[in-house]
Amino acid sequence: MDKRTEILASAARTFETQGLRGVGIDQVLAPSGASTRTLYKHFGSRDGLVMAVLEDRHQQFMAQLASERADGEAIASLFDTLAHWVNARGASGCMLLRARSEYAQANEAIVALVQQQKAQFHAEIAARVHTDLGREETALALQVWMLFEGATAAATVAGPAVIDQARQAALTLMACAKAARS
Repeated sequence: MDKRTEILASAARTFETQGLRGVGIDQVLAPSGASTRTLYKHFGSRDGLVMAVLEDRHQQFMAQLASERADGEAIASLFDTLAHWVNARGASGCMLLRARSEYAQANEAIVALVQQQKAQFHAEIAARVHTDLGREETALALQVWMLFEGATAAATVAGPAVIDQARQAALTLMACAKAARS
């Protein structure tokens, strides 16, 4: 593993467990053994590292989402992917939303990055709703997105089983939308 990748991986683990802004840079770099000079070489700044971690996390999740997509089950596989993600990494909520909250008044670029990533994810859900229904349903896509984000957050408190409940609620909404057009 190259040093940049090693720093990214260890920083992601540290940010996941200790937050993004409240943890010192020495603590972030310690697991990788990197110096602040190496950090600046690869990321330009501490905030550059945060942005790189957020970009990497988003790309990893979107790639897993694409690889687990089941035809005819686009909405179900969305929640199945979340369950697999949480089972593999733990239920610690959405790092992107935590970053948005922690950097809301401190760094517009990080906030904008999170907004862009969440918009891309919402568009993915809208495309899945369209795939499953054969038509665009903007309100339904928003409802499924809220169920997904809510399940991500609720799993931190109630455990991963809530993801299945959100999945069932989303599938019920999809069934109602299908029945309404019949």
